[in-house]
Amino acid sequence: MLQGIIINCISNLYKVELENNTIYTCIPRGKLKQEGLIPVVGDYVEIEIDSEEKKTGSIEKVLERKNYIKRPKMANLTQIILVLSMKMPKPDLLLLDKQLAFLEFLKIKPVICLNKIDLVKQEEIEEIEKIYSNIGYDVIKTEAKAGKIEFIKEKLKGNITAFAGNSGVGKSTLINSIFASNITEEGLISIKNKKGKNTTTNITLYKIDKDTYVADTPGFSTFEINEIESNNLDRYFKEFNNYLTKCEYIGCNHIKEEKCGIKEAVEDEKINLNRYNNYCKIYNQIKEKEDHRW
Repeated sequence: MLQGIIINCISNLYKVELENNTIYTCIPRGKLKQEGLIPVVGDYVEIEIDSEEKKTGSIEKVLERKNYIKRPKMANLTQIILVLSMKMPKPDLLLLDKQLAFLEFLKIKPVICLNKIDLVKQEEIEEIEKIYSNIGYDVIKTEAKAGKIEFIKEKLKGNITAFAGNSGVGKSTLINSIFASNITEEGLISIKNKKGKNTTTNITLYKIDKDTYVADTPGFSTFEINEIESNNLDRYFKEFNNYLTKCEYIGCNHIKEEKCGIKEAVEDEKINLNRYNNYCKIYNQIKEKEDHRW
């Protein structure tokens, strides 16, 4: 059997690319469904060719996954570039902090991309850049419309990369700039409400080079992180790690408790106040859903 990677899925038809760049349209064997295993984009699979002429085949086996995202369904990502628009739409730092926490949970490397930097003052860019670079995250700056994306190209080499962020922030424009063609349909911005309208309907991996792919990913505009339990959320705000042992109470959630190492670090400006406030919002959102689960 031959090995390849799933680069697209529509309904029950999977496009599988082999090492020689040949692409076969495949359907999964029934035994996979019986095993409760549904192939997704990014999966490495073994296929059996049904017709060489028609380039069709069957997926016989899904190889072990390095990671798996439920929504949108993808596997084996090595990094996710979190695209933040500096204007139209304005930066959504609450969404960004949700995404960062979830990628810490999944053990997938995040890269923060500040796009549309030409539309705002330098101080606004530096303010956000400072918050996240001080924590230890990679922050790059782009002007996708103008094709100024050299920093992002360096990050892509040897990776399977997804782009995430609200619709309209420039994900599709970045991908099109990388390939110098209109591979994906660009999202349209509503002039009336300045919110993005998602135009991407399915996930496709686009090949740049050997072992280098990028994907456009619908679904992140309604990002949920319910796989994380509320009492574990603090583990995934990585700047909290140095101060968790300074909380007096075991199981401290760092919100209402006294003698809390995290709250003291916020007061001493060792933890950014906006990040802490977003932690509280995310914690309360998760806790509320937990309380109403049964």
